[in-house]
Amino acid sequence: MAATTRSGGARSAGGRPAASRAGAARGAGRSAAVRVSIPQLTWQDVRAAPVVLVSGTETVLADRAMRILRDRLREADPSVEVTDIAAGEYIAGGLASVASPSLFGEPRLIRVSGAEKASDAFIDDLISYLEAPADDTTVVVRHAGGQRGKRFLDAVRSGSGGGVEVVCAELKRESDKYDFAQAEFRMAGKKVTPGALRAVTGAFADDLAELAAACQQLISDTGAEITEATVDRYYGGRVETNAFKVADSALAGRHGEALLTLRHALASGADPVPMVAAFASKVRTMAKLYGARGSSAQLASQFGLAPWQVDRARRDLQGWTEEGLARSIQVVADTDASVKGAGRDPVFALERMIEILSARGVTPVSR
Repeated sequence: MAATTRSGGARSAGGRPAASRAGAARGAGRSAAVRVSIPQLTWQDVRAAPVVLVSGTETVLADRAMRILRDRLREADPSVEVTDIAAGEYIAGGLASVASPSLFGEPRLIRVSGAEKASDAFIDDLISYLEAPADDTTVVVRHAGGQRGKRFLDAVRSGSGGGVEVVCAELKRESDKYDFAQAEFRMAGKKVTPGALRAVTGAFADDLAELAAACQQLISDTGAEITEATVDRYYGGRVETNAFKVADSALAGRHGEALLTLRHALASGADPVPMVAAFASKVRTMAKLYGARGSSAQLASQFGLAPWQVDRARRDLQGWTEEGLARSIQVVADTDASVKGAGRDPVFALERMIEILSARGVTPVSR
């Protein structure tokens, strides 16, 4: 167990035991079918409760949630006492010791890391603790996945202890990463244009940790508003060689520009596999929206996209036919197989794909 440190975090009425138990009771009626009787929150909506379970494999989101909770507790009472516990090295009795009332009655935040590797003693002690959580104490348990600790996970999720769960699942869709970046700027009070959001998300779409770091650098180093020009100034090389920029040029019919950007990307060390994945993502979105009617917001909700993705796909679809789109889907699938080992020349396969997609799915006549 690490040494106790002083820190702060917001205590709110919604985070006190009675309110949390009321929320858990309401959640029970909604979630009984899945054996979850407590509120399930996003990382942005984390709030204090007697027990806060931070679950899921996405470390970046989990770290954000725990930091936000600490800061909110600090805002409410700077005297909050913070203790860190490593669940894998836990010794029986430790939780009760740090949760016991202090001399001056300060609120407490107990952060438990590595609960997916918890010792038997920790599992037993946490289950016992849930029966009577300490007053003015928030226990945050970080569990990154797996079956270890299932007994206490089930106990927390059943509503014992009046807890909440913050679900930090891996972000796979581009729209989710766009929303993440948008939240980073919003929480920092920074204005950011849609073009800048698209640029930074596209440049770092393959690594959420890098995306988060890029957002934080822009937040700390730039003025009141972040524009596409700002992103280009900081990450121009990364954006310039991004796979989605190659795909955008090809789908807009700009064959020469797409080919030039591709060669620049490959010369800079870009991997052909994620390059094809970018094309596949955009072509799939186009296929979903081909012939679809409705507003951008309606279609975004229907297909799990962001409104700007709907608008972009609609622009990309101009001049395309159903036959050309079907042909492009097949070409992208063939190219994907080629760059993953089925073909002898991945670069040729990429260039051929770009040539066909730049012609809106029509195989160009050999010169």
